[in-house]
Amino acid sequence: MLTRKQLDLLEFIHKRVQRDGVPPSFDEMKEALDLRSKSGIHRLITALEERGFIRRLAHRARAIEIVKLPDSLGGDGSGFHPRVIDGDRQDTRKPANAIGIEAVEACELPVMGRIAAGVPIEALQHATRNVAVPQAMIRGGQDHYALEVKGDSMIDAGINDGDVVIIQQTSTAENGDIVVALVEDHEATLKRFFRRGNAIALEAANPAYETRVFPDDKVKVQGRLVGLIRTY
Repeated sequence: MLTRKQLDLLEFIHKRVQRDGVPPSFDEMKEALDLRSKSGIHRLITALEERGFIRRLAHRARAIEIVKLPDSLGGDGSGFHPRVIDGDRQDTRKPANAIGIEAVEACELPVMGRIAAGVPIEALQHATRNVAVPQAMIRGGQDHYALEVKGDSMIDAGINDGDVVIIQQTSTAENGDIVVALVEDHEATLKRFFRRGNAIALEAANPAYETRVFPDDKVKVQGRLVGLIRTY
């Protein structure tokens, strides 16, 4: 049985992964649960891991995988079924949250070059290749594109150098969204977006990088992160 704080944290992580495709940072968890220090978050995460609700992935910065959800969050307590494509046999069980082979669809998105998760690099305007993306990752009625990440400034958001991010094309964003921002019409960067009066703050998810603040007319939102693809 989970405590109230453990349940609140599990629900917050689950919602952020569903929304952004990546887990929240420790700072965001601390704020969401109104805790004074990250040590409290570490204790809650350890408790959730010991009870089998989450799994921390080794050799990746703050990478968290949800293994199961309690009944109160819509789970059945038995864990998530992996979304597996099996070309040799059919899955006769067909659990409610699994995708059978006949339901798996993919589409190709253009990879529009590299996006800096660090110091902004020159914006790239032309597709370099295509990448196959699960159709479930694409939000209906919106244009999407992909970018290869260069740098480590978003590592605490689970975004590593070499990852491919899936971007929903939009010119608007809400505070806390991870966006593709075009700075002064020639530099593109991947950062968290915050509006501060007549200024825009682009915040890294790595304490080694400072938050950069610009007049709002110097920053244009080019899209919002909706998914991530990683290869090993």
